[in-house]
Amino acid sequence: MSARRAASALAAALVLAGCAAGAPAGPAASRTQSGAPAAPVPSPSAGRAAPATPHGTLLVADFGGDTVTFVDPDPDPGQGRRALGSVEVGTAPYGLVVDGEGLAWVATAEGVAVVDTAKRTRLARIPYRTRTGPVTTGEYRGGGMGIALAPDGRHVYVGVNVPGRDGVLEIVDTATREVTGTVPVGRRPFDVDVSPDGTEVYATGHDSFDVTAVDPATRGTRRFEVAPYGTEGGLGSWLKPHYAVVRPADGKLLLPFEGERLVVLDPRTGRSTVEPMTADTHQHGATLAPDGTLLVVGTGPVLSEDRGPSLTIRTPGGAERVVPLDGPHEDVAVSADGRTAYVTEGFTRDGYGNGITVVDLTGAKRPFEVVAGARPLGIAVL
Repeated sequence: MSARRAASALAAALVLAGCAAGAPAGPAASRTQSGAPAAPVPSPSAGRAAPATPHGTLLVADFGGDTVTFVDPDPDPGQGRRALGSVEVGTAPYGLVVDGEGLAWVATAEGVAVVDTAKRTRLARIPYRTRTGPVTTGEYRGGGMGIALAPDGRHVYVGVNVPGRDGVLEIVDTATREVTGTVPVGRRPFDVDVSPDGTEVYATGHDSFDVTAVDPATRGTRRFEVAPYGTEGGLGSWLKPHYAVVRPADGKLLLPFEGERLVVLDPRTGRSTVEPMTADTHQHGATLAPDGTLLVVGTGPVLSEDRGPSLTIRTPGGAERVVPLDGPHEDVAVSADGRTAYVTEGFTRDGYGNGITVVDLTGAKRPFEVVAGARPLGIAVL
């Protein structure tokens, strides 16, 4: 048994904090239950129109603040960045995605919030069909986690965590703002992705070591196990999938593990290959730059000999540069020109921060931190 697999088995017995366990946590929140009607929430400048939101503004989901926060895109760290305001969206927002009309769709514990990013107001909150128990906060709360947008913008797909059971993919019609279908997927769907042609949706099941491919037209499913270290430790394992990205060139999914292994899954055949990685750290968020560069967030060590938090910058050819980060981070987005990465400090476990680390992908400038919302997880560049 490898050291990592042994550590995974030990984690199951010790009931570790964070993503190594699967029991619900966090006190019941005294907030509106999922399904209750919600009126639009104005921006902080109530009573007067908010100024237009600049192109390139950062939008983060404040897991610890029940809001999304807009952060000024000014690239000069000497001038600092400032929050342009926050909008209340619902309990413990996790992931978010922005459509071509400037609407942000935010996965919260209570439902999918719809935010007008130009006016910085909440337009609606769409309740889930799936019952997830009392609305709570914390890493294991029920409700929406990963979220993705169909290429044609007509549907949003959200992975809904159901504590103690398999998760559900809920399909939202963006025109009617209603849930039009539900499909069973794996446990704790950390991430949701869509094929380039929109014919399949992929839900990454963190606690079930799998990816579920969903045909949104027929609601048919196919399950692929993704466990390069095996499945020892079960719910207590550290060595589970977290986030994935779909490579546009061939439609394959890229799933990083532990800064050691990159699983390349071909959803057409169900076959996987494994490529080496070099960061040697527990990994969560991932995204692709416009030129195909893969960016992966390292959250910090699982074993004592592991390296600290980092951002891996991996070229399409597999060459890697690893940028150390100051403290755990969770997710990452990249600027439209592909020159800058924005890494959230929210993190799903203890040790989180309330900012964003800005990384110059050219290497010309040192990373620096900017203040964001409360425990920011999901991030998008408007």
